Amino acid sequence: MSGITVRSELIYFFIGVQDKVNITTESECKESPNKKGKEEIESKKTNNTLEKHLHNLNEILKCSNATPILKQGGIGYMCSFCPEQYPKPEDLKKHNLREHHGQTNLKIPCTSGNRRSLYRYSVRLDITGLSCALCDSNINSLEKFIVHIKQKHNRDIYLDINNHIVPFKFDTEQLTCCLCLNTFERFKILQEHMHKHYRNYVCDVCDAGFINQGSLNSHTQTHVKGTFACSFCNKIFDTVTKKKMHVRNSHTHRNMVNRCGYCHEGFREYYMKEQHLAKVHGVHNNVYKCNACDKTFSTPKKLRSHVKKDHLLERHHNCSICEMKFFRLHDLNEHMVKHSGDKKFQCEVCLKCYGRRKTLKEHMRIHNDDRRFKCEHCGKAFIQKCSWKAHMKNRHGQIMS
Repeated sequence: MSGITVRSELIYFFIGVQDKVNITTESECKESPNKKGKEEIESKKTNNTLEKHLHNLNEILKCSNATPILKQGGIGYMCSFCPEQYPKPEDLKKHNLREHHGQTNLKIPCTSGNRRSLYRYSVRLDITGLSCALCDSNINSLEKFIVHIKQKHNRDIYLDINNHIVPFKFDTEQLTCCLCLNTFERFKILQEHMHKHYRNYVCDVCDAGFINQGSLNSHTQTHVKGTFACSFCNKIFDTVTKKKMHVRNSHTHRNMVNRCGYCHEGFREYYMKEQHLAKVHGVHNNVYKCNACDKTFSTPKKLRSHVKKDHLLERHHNCSICEMKFFRLHDLNEHMVKHSGDKKFQCEVCLKCYGRRKTLKEHMRIHNDDRRFKCEHCGKAFIQKCSWKAHMKNRHGQIMS
């Protein structure tokens, strides 16, 4: 059939895992023949299972328009054949078809140290608009497609193994799970969610499911209780996972997690990286528009919050002293300063005290002569927004929101 790219069956085994060096004594090196025999049998069994997984993956890629995704990098969705990245998955799919990557090797995580293993094996597969390359049939799920090519086209597919191929669809404005239709703000969170649907390995403590053994082993660390001290400061944590998160966020990789893929600048928060991408590199993610007004938002969460606060007028946090109600608990806590009279935020220049950190920051503009509010008509600039609004109304007849 013309126009069908048959992908190579050669697969390159890749994962970023450091080699571990084990120091053993002479007696430990003298293993019994029975132990060696069991290990060889187990190794052959594992390799045989892995070969089945890789065979199934090859059949799916040869017989469909599905696109493998290596991971999400600093720029976007990363090609599994070359270093190219794209902010939108549909652009990666176009790239895949344009480059005819069937002549190069596919990178997938299926090694552990120096040996091939199922330990980290999993494949992310974009099945948006999934169709059969053998008969042009449109098929809406990966499971149905596997049955289709096995029964209708007599392709050799192994059904006696668990599925480690995770499907994704990008046919809606929001990131949506193609199995349960839940929506997510980030691809990383959607990937974590998919473990719930592929319970190949299950935690004995909390019954959480995981795609591969490596993910389960990482999860089990969260259940190990103890005393874990930070080597950079004096904080103590009850799990090693909490300690690692603290070290990464506060000491070693604070600006490394959210790193721009274009200029490699790091950011403390994900939304700061998103703002940087839009402002500096012109890369805009999906915009979510409110149906009740003209406002737009960068995430579904921000849109939902806006609808609840500004249109549904939800106010679940009540002041215990006056009749005021607030949408967020933070707003209530800010309001309570009026009743308590606490002023714990002091200016280091003039020693004035304020009840809110935000008010202190606004006050500091006076000392820094920060005139950020500028009149577009006469060029006069103001430190306080209220002064700028009064100027616009009195001098130019404009009422600013």
